[in-house]
Amino acid sequence: MRDQATVSAMLCPVCHVGLHMSDRQGVEIDYCPQCRGVWLDRGELDKIIERSVQPAPAPAAPQMSYRPDRDYRDDGRGYPKKRRKSFLEELFD
Repeated sequence: MRDQATVSAMLCPVCHVGLHMSDRQGVEIDYCPQCRGVWLDRGELDKIIERSVQPAPAPAAPQMSYRPDRDYRDDGRGYPKKRRKSFLEELFD
């Protein structure tokens, strides 16, 4: 959001032109229209730093496309395949 700039009574310390004052999101900024220098009042830089230090949102958990616990023989049903016992297994069991 950009507010209308007003000319302040302060002069630019570089080129001695009247500074324009603008309020951007609650921060008062004085700037020179000629050399494009920017000056902040006391405490304005602290406001900018406080806003920039806000923690970033936590990234979403990645979706697993590969599951290391599955191999190529797994059909995804979760049930082990039963094989028919041979008559020898029944003898020695």
